[in-house]
Amino acid sequence: MESIVLTKQQARKIILEAAGLARKAQFGTGAEAVFKVIDHLGFVQLDTNFVVERAHHHVMAARIPDYQLEWLSDLCEDGRVFEYMTSDAGFLPMHDFRFSLPVKEAFKAQSKPFTQAEQKLMKQIIDQVERDGPVKVGDFENDRLEASSGWWDWRPAKVALERLYFNGSLMISRTKAFQKVYDLPLNLVPQETDISVPTDEEYARFVIRRTLGALGISSAREIAWRARRVKGNLVKKELEKMAKADELKSVTVEGLKGPFYMLPGQKTNIELSNEVFILSPFDVLNVFRNRLKDFFNFDYQIECFVPAPKRLYGYFSLPILAGETFIARMDAKADRKQKELIVHNLHFEAVNLDKSVIEKLVQALKAFVQFNKCRTITFSKSNKKTYLQAIRKGLSE
Repeated sequence: MESIVLTKQQARKIILEAAGLARKAQFGTGAEAVFKVIDHLGFVQLDTNFVVERAHHHVMAARIPDYQLEWLSDLCEDGRVFEYMTSDAGFLPMHDFRFSLPVKEAFKAQSKPFTQAEQKLMKQIIDQVERDGPVKVGDFENDRLEASSGWWDWRPAKVALERLYFNGSLMISRTKAFQKVYDLPLNLVPQETDISVPTDEEYARFVIRRTLGALGISSAREIAWRARRVKGNLVKKELEKMAKADELKSVTVEGLKGPFYMLPGQKTNIELSNEVFILSPFDVLNVFRNRLKDFFNFDYQIECFVPAPKRLYGYFSLPILAGETFIARMDAKADRKQKELIVHNLHFEAVNLDKSVIEKLVQALKAFVQFNKCRTITFSKSNKKTYLQAIRKGLSE
């Protein structure tokens, strides 16, 4: 099997094209562009952190200049998109629904045996939803027997609802306040949707093609990560088979230890528009740290899970990409009451930025302020005072 040899720069361009960040509005504008993003990436990670606008909306806003938050909800209500798990929780196109079934089966198989009380509660909840319609956690009385011991110490009703969601007995929709609403799949999955369970081989091949479509170039490790919930999956085995049969292209990237893979139809001569994008930590481009380091020479870690004294850049620093280079990371918080975006730290990487990049960064910052429903932006500190001065000037014009 012949391997395609690429430079790191060629590989970066393929990765950015696959991520939808090769140019502005790569998927167009308007509500339909939201579906195109989800359908292309196959999965858009959801996160509840609300320091700035939530990650799934942030992913859309980075790619769709006129993005409106309600467009994602509309797609869910229309039955074109649904919320579930792959490696993490997120939004998936409804026509991929059948490939969520192996994950649901895995949750059933891997969960510890339920006590009689848990089984009884889960049955009561299903009976209630069938009889009275969708429910929220708040619809149940506080059934905790002991005081809460921390974040993940859920009360019994919450545990039961989540288990029913994980194993596919219930599905989730959201209120405008982002609260989960639990309902029967019958009410949320359109009748024409294929709900046949894929074979192990089908599931593995689906994961491989979907992951490569979103990542452009990927190692076996990253592809396997997408199927991590399904123990004993056939991803690595099917990957080898597909590569031998030329259903995938083997890729060698100069200076990096492979092998890497990409889809046969993947273009390699890609032009970037060199736009500036302020990205979510949970963007598809940023979720694999080793990949950022290898391909982009960007050593990134989201630090909200790091103890405060050990943080280098801030609680929720957002990667900033210009063309094919990560130029900065911005620790920001939206003060929604004061309608002010507070930038605690704008840390620039060791790169030289010309006037045009600064101007594009200013435009990206203006759009990000608006996206977060703020009116003003303030900066607390930066490691490059000359760049910050130019940015402040640009924002005031």
